[in-house]
Amino acid sequence: FVSSQVEILDWETKKQLCFLDKVEPNATIREIRLMFHKLHPRWYPARQSIKLDPKGKSLRDEEILQHLPVGTTATLYFKDLGPQIGWTTVFLIEYTGPLFIYFLFYFRMTFVYGLDERFTSSPHPVVNLACICHSFHYIKRLIETVFVHRFSRGTMPLRNIVKNCLYYWGFAAWLAYYINHPLYTPPSYGKKQINFAVIMFLLCEAGNFSIHVALSDLQRNGSKTCKIPYPTKNPFTWLFFFVSCPNYTYEVGTWISFTIMTQCVPVGLFTLLCFIQMTVWAKDKHCTYLREFKDYPSHRMPIIPFLL
Repeated sequence: FVSSQVEILDWETKKQLCFLDKVEPNATIREIRLMFHKLHPRWYPARQSIKLDPKGKSLRDEEILQHLPVGTTATLYFKDLGPQIGWTTVFLIEYTGPLFIYFLFYFRMTFVYGLDERFTSSPHPVVNLACICHSFHYIKRLIETVFVHRFSRGTMPLRNIVKNCLYYWGFAAWLAYYINHPLYTPPSYGKKQINFAVIMFLLCEAGNFSIHVALSDLQRNGSKTCKIPYPTKNPFTWLFFFVSCPNYTYEVGTWISFTIMTQCVPVGLFTLLCFIQMTVWAKDKHCTYLREFKDYPSHRMPIIPFLL
């Protein structure tokens, strides 16, 4: 039975917020969001969560009204997601901070380590190399944010930006303080350890970039539909044979190599937290793939081949 009317209720109070009459059966949820926004201007589309059930999942923008399990009058539920901020802006803020914070410690600002002449420069070349690698990592992230990433969801809650910045900016300051400290000691195995770490670092950065490009290509035509990513001719993407989220695998590898390069405990702790958080994200994405695609490759693991 074709729906032509849409009733939108508050998800908590069940109070009717609006009644849309003569809605086209092939109207998408995005179009319904826009209609709702016209009646309630303060709730712009990105701020709206539209659901079939008060405790259910948010409907995707591309879902079509007549394909939903609703009757003549479709009853939908609205939840206010709060003020939103675009993902591009989020990433630019998150990644610009660590880039400049690190330099405050690298250039031995007097308010950090004091005025002693011994504290104005480091005798260890690895300190310079660590700064180059750290800067390269975040510059790469900024470039990817502007030119590579395509976001399936355009925004996130504004309140999260403070938490995210505290995480990225705080850890950048902590790492930089110890790596650039006048009493810092270089890695135990010297150049061999550093050279191995640099090679590993560059390979993981190249791999991470390659995966981001491959994922971006899946949405080249502006499609937000979830698709199964597959390896391409680029060898760095062959990790898709074994894991669902090789971008996280390479990201963790980048920070493991940085830990080996600097042999610094705070870097190791940051790497461990990165691994835990990215494992959570990878498992969520892996479960989404399994739920969305019946033919999803069964041998893939979320983040570590054959293990996790």
